[in-house]
This record gives sequence, C-alpha cells and structure tokens, in this order.
Amino acid sequence: VQLVESGGGLVQPGGSLRLSCAASGFTFSNYEMNWYRQVPGKERELVASISSGGGSTNYADSVKGRFSISRDSAKNTLYLQMNSLKPEDTAVYYCKAYHLVLRRAYWGQGTQVTVSS
Repeated sequence: VQLVESGGGLVQPGGSLRLSCAASGFTFSNYEMNWYRQVPGKERELVASISSGGGSTNYADSVKGRFSISRDSAKNTLYLQMNSLKPEDTAVYYCKAYHLVLRRAYWGQGTQVTVSS
C-alpha cells in the first residue's frame, strides 16, 4: 500500500497550490479519502474529506470557500486545490485513506506547504 503526496512548496499569501495523492496497493474507490495537516507542536487537523464515491465532501471551517477536494478513480488520485492561501495554512499536509466498514486507515508521508512572502 502506498499513498504518495506531491505538489507542496513555497507560495506567497493569496496564491494557489494543488496537492496530489497517488494511491496504490488497495481498492481506491472503496475508501473515503481525507486531507489532514499538522504544524509542529499541534495535533493533526482534518482539512477536507471526500466520500468513496466522490459525491459528498466536507471541509474544516478554516478552509471553506478556499479549498476544494476531489478524486479521480481512473487515476487512483486524490487532489486538494488550495486557493487564497494564508500564512496560517503553512503545515505538512497528509492524505489518508479510510475504509468505513473495515475501519482500516492508510497514511501518506506528507508534503510541506509554506505560505510566506
């Protein structure tokens, strides 16, 4: 099983980034997918979720209207489009796959996002 995040980097406030999470080794379409983020000294925070079929999404209040989660089952890839980025969005972003029935979770290794002028 592998979840490999990419697309992080340094961006100025107000800018945009698109994160990707390439999944392999499990049936992607059977898993709810999530993006989390974490800053040093703080707990990992749920940013956005998308249902296994892609028909339902949820967002943390802090990113609503700015971030958009999506998935491409043909490519086994999860995305997070991040717009109007703020310095407080700076964190390591992780993707997580979760099977609701089996209660099985897989995590990626994370990608750093830094928002700074």
